[in-house]
Amino acid sequence: MRLVFAGTPEVSVTALEAIVASGHELVAVVTRPDAPAGRGRKLVASPVAQYAEQLGGVEILKPVKPSDPDFLARLKEIAPDCCPVVAYGGLLPQAALDIPPHGWINLHFSVLPAWRGAAPVQHSIIAGDDVTGASTFRIVKALDAGPVYGVLTEPIGPQDTAGDLLNRLAKSGAKLLVDTLDGIEAGVLQAVEQPADGVSIAPKLTVEDAEINLKHPARQVDRLVRGCNPSPGAWTTFRGERLKVLATALTDEELPPGAIRSTKSSVTVGTGSKAIELVTVQPQGKKPMPGADWARGVRLTDDDQLGAE
Repeated sequence: MRLVFAGTPEVSVTALEAIVASGHELVAVVTRPDAPAGRGRKLVASPVAQYAEQLGGVEILKPVKPSDPDFLARLKEIAPDCCPVVAYGGLLPQAALDIPPHGWINLHFSVLPAWRGAAPVQHSIIAGDDVTGASTFRIVKALDAGPVYGVLTEPIGPQDTAGDLLNRLAKSGAKLLVDTLDGIEAGVLQAVEQPADGVSIAPKLTVEDAEINLKHPARQVDRLVRGCNPSPGAWTTFRGERLKVLATALTDEELPPGAIRSTKSSVTVGTGSKAIELVTVQPQGKKPMPGADWARGVRLTDDDQLGAE
């Protein structure tokens, strides 16, 4: 089929690579406009745009909004048979959805109808799910509500971060997406409407969502830390400044919520149940470091607590 791929972040590139290696014809990519990045805040092309530039011969479209008349006109001229999508980040209007005969086929990182929205992997870990997965579906106007072509499942390990899980799903999901496109082209794959029951929503996580409440049980705190790694990063406060917590470990220690205990090799903090070890932290304005190194550097006192106002 003649394809126009839509995607933006690094996780999208894995699927794009799989499409390039398939028997389909990639004629263009759609991605978000260049955005400021780094200390200099220079405009930088998205990972998808950078990969497409290396391919050569593939048109790169960067509409400010997918509803822009010039973009819609160009898409009609390109006349794709189908538009596969992975984490594009823009709301597609019906005028765009109507252009390809086989529609826009989205690879979404959950087993739909669970976790519709921008952050399905993060919410799945935070909620304590044992299994997640990926789905391919035809995009409709309602959020992630279109009929499903294919599904795969993936267990969530006790130490998986959102980054770990997303990397695995990107690889297995890329194959699912290509298999879906193959089945559509061959006319042997039919989409099935999603069930009405089991719908859950996974909005993008904000910095406020990532604040750790140390009155919550240890397992809940650990899931928040893993679900917010690498972004937006779970955090608490120490001596009035924000302290990111990038990795934790469960312990059998007993400590009051927020209380800190430090040894030469580890530092633990109390929660609403057992204490958790602060494996990796990132103080404000500094690089990530082992929790024990941080504790030695700040010279903890008996009055210090995490999360104190």
